[in-house]
Amino acid sequence: MRNTIKITVAIAAASAVALGASACSAPSDVSASGDKGDKNAPLVIAASPTPHATILDYVKEKLAPQVGLKLVVKPFNDYKLPNKVTDDGQVDANFFQHKPFLDTFNKENGTHIVPVVNVEIEPLGIYSKKIHKLSDLKAGSTVSVPNDPSNEGRALKLLADNGVITLKPGVGSDATLTDVKDNKGVKITELEAAQTAPRLADVDAAVINGNFAVGANLKPSSDALALEKAQGNPYANFLAVKQGNENDPRIKKLAKLLNSDEVKKFIEDKYKDGSVIPAFGPVKG
Repeated sequence: MRNTIKITVAIAAASAVALGASACSAPSDVSASGDKGDKNAPLVIAASPTPHATILDYVKEKLAPQVGLKLVVKPFNDYKLPNKVTDDGQVDANFFQHKPFLDTFNKENGTHIVPVVNVEIEPLGIYSKKIHKLSDLKAGSTVSVPNDPSNEGRALKLLADNGVITLKPGVGSDATLTDVKDNKGVKITELEAAQTAPRLADVDAAVINGNFAVGANLKPSSDALALEKAQGNPYANFLAVKQGNENDPRIKKLAKLLNSDEVKKFIEDKYKDGSVIPAFGPVKG
């Protein structure tokens, strides 16, 4: 008998309200350099607090002064505002997302954000405060997943790869809830990505993005019941700008620094648990 996936709309709606209130910066609080032709003006970057702002702060303090680059890092606990304030010019660039997410965002919002250079990958993981192995999930158990299209598909694939659910034949990381062939009685709950970690205790398990897991003091290598493989992973996070600003000399300086040996060593030393992995180079696709 085919089971019906139940989506907790109330929780998702409540999380959206909470997320809107949780952004560290609002559009009125940020401002990009007024003169785009001034190569000495500070470069304002919107970023998720962990690990993106952490990496940028390292570059700001240790590397940027050596090349005459001034950085202003603006943290956001939000997956929508960074692209919006980049597109309307309130910040010069952002660092928080991967290509599938950006493609969907641009299409749905009419924005024109483009990637500049890959920096790192944060493997997606399945976490729980109530069970010790995925086989403990039974009919009636609840599992939350991020509700944005790119991360939800990625989360559903991870659940399917680990036997929690079954997807329709041929469906991969672009899966939606309608592509779940058999949920085995598990109730899939959609939440804003930023709320999956804070609301972990409300469900039996949750699929959590690496940056939010780290921000919640979860250690992927030891706390995750299952972890996305990094090798061949198409979800590298990159520096991004509004189309037309790719050749800003300050952006080029920052891109080079973010792909430097020093940043590689910083990431590997800071995130020894494998929660963040260097993934340098051009963005494909």
